[in-house]
Amino acid sequence: MRGNISISGENMFPIIKKWLYSEKDIFIRELTSNCSDAITKLMAIGSDEETYRINVRIDTEKKTLSFEDNGIGMTAEEVDKYINQVAYSGAKDFFERYKGENEESSPSAQIIGHFGLGFYSAFMVSKKVSIDTLSFAEGSEAVHWESESGLEYEMTPSDREVRGTTVTLELDEDSEEFLDKWKVREVLAKYFRFLPTPIYLSSDKDTVPAEHPINEKEPLWLKAPKDCTEEEYKSFYHDVFFDSEDPLFWVHLNIDYPFRLKGILYFPKLKHELESIEGQVKLYCNRVFVADNIKEVIPEYLLLLKGCIDCPDLPLNVSRSFLQNDGTVAKLSSHITRKVSDRLTSMFNTERETYEGYWEDINPFVKYGCLRDEKFYERVQKAIIFRDLDGNYKTTEEYLESNAKTETEDRTTAEGKTEQRTVKTVYYVSDERVQAQYISMFRANGLSAVILNHMLDNHFISFLEYKLTDVRFRRIDSDLTDLTGESADEIDTSSLETLLGEISPDMKTESAHLLAGAAPLVVTLSEEGRRYGEMSRMFGSNPAIADMIKEEYRLVVNKSHPVIVSLVKLLSEGRYDDAKLIATQAYDLARLAQRPLDAEEMTAFIERSCEILNKLM
Repeated sequence: MRGNISISGENMFPIIKKWLYSEKDIFIRELTSNCSDAITKLMAIGSDEETYRINVRIDTEKKTLSFEDNGIGMTAEEVDKYINQVAYSGAKDFFERYKGENEESSPSAQIIGHFGLGFYSAFMVSKKVSIDTLSFAEGSEAVHWESESGLEYEMTPSDREVRGTTVTLELDEDSEEFLDKWKVREVLAKYFRFLPTPIYLSSDKDTVPAEHPINEKEPLWLKAPKDCTEEEYKSFYHDVFFDSEDPLFWVHLNIDYPFRLKGILYFPKLKHELESIEGQVKLYCNRVFVADNIKEVIPEYLLLLKGCIDCPDLPLNVSRSFLQNDGTVAKLSSHITRKVSDRLTSMFNTERETYEGYWEDINPFVKYGCLRDEKFYERVQKAIIFRDLDGNYKTTEEYLESNAKTETEDRTTAEGKTEQRTVKTVYYVSDERVQAQYISMFRANGLSAVILNHMLDNHFISFLEYKLTDVRFRRIDSDLTDLTGESADEIDTSSLETLLGEISPDMKTESAHLLAGAAPLVVTLSEEGRRYGEMSRMFGSNPAIADMIKEEYRLVVNKSHPVIVSLVKLLSEGRYDDAKLIATQAYDLARLAQRPLDAEEMTAFIERSCEILNKLM
């Protein structure tokens, strides 16, 4: 019998070959999945067979790769229906015939592939494909089917004598890489390491028969969380992700309604910079690997984690546009997010000391999740903590209780009116080394700040200010209001401010009595000015913004410092050159507390230091 393939849809075959299967090795997944389905179908109708197996064989002499199962097999009519009519779903027809089995745990609910579309992936790598099959039905005759183009076929009787199906591929010259046993083994292990049916791989070059299947490991996510030990969780993590370090903790997903989903998400030790973080969340369909890091199913920020998610309700072959518009996928993504946020808040509430110990590793994930998903933020907001200068962890509320500082600010309403409101200030440190002088000043005056030194923190504090409308974040070097006081010995620093204006014409100069720990001169940059500057560097320089930023720098003259008293005295005595030498040195010291000097500035600073030392000798 000869004939043409009946294709459901105009030009379907080129689409199958060029678009639906973007990875060349996907044919191994499809053909092995068909083998598994054939066995699952036989189990579904009550077969007592106990030695089900899938055999993948390589023949390097004939340049063939074959996939064999001892499953349900096909009659000539079924071959015509499932193979000759592309896109006719064998799984759909099977369910129609066996509607009585509705339990999710039944074998019929575990069918993972499609005859037709999946089978035709074989033509991606083959110049000829053949099928030899014998149905389980009593009295059936074996069938041989072959095609060289995927568009025409020939069907004849087969000499097959045992129930099941063998698909044999005569590989194209440019696909002979799949005659390499280790290459095929790698692909099979990637997709089927957790498949329940044993898969045996053999080659005509083998000297001994294959004794062990490539898929011996049971997926841990199938066990109930209460039955899993800590050692099992860690062992599974090391085995799947090849990470030598233990995970911090994990979330075991076990959902039956409104969709079926099982899996485990691990929190690894995240590195400090997000660019270097490469998580790996593996998506499975009935224990068959689909892909890593599918953003349509798993929220992007969860991809910083590592884990396995098995969702039988998602088909193996599915387009990104389908995933984006599918209601089940949206619910799935939301449910996973809720489970992760519940785990974080539960740990914060019941194991806070442990949670604090993990914070330095997990805070990039938490912050990124909040920035990307407001619902995630709403669920974890009470579990967001900050490390202060003394190494203690506090929520925003806890920090404000012990560092109460309020101020008023003008706010423009939606109606265009200006009104005042009271806000509370959270001081923070972004670089403990560079801002060491300001930290010393804060400590000396009994004040505290929190550490925010991650690349995400600038965005995160802006986000928090938007959410917490009565809270403002100020870097420790942006505002010295809390460090000023009064002195009985008032001095006139106007002449010094004039001199400093000549030394630093781009900075505004002002005088104040700074409290303990302050240097003679202190440079500040307003929080708003600093944020503008960072945005400018990130998105490109804007001259208008640059001019505004220059005006935001302040040079504060500490009227309480002995050096300032001496400088004022030098100027009053007419010793202008000596005063300028010391004032310039004090100015550079103030700038060093903000940022490193460039090469020319550092050279001048060293030469000036030597000159001052000589004057002291």
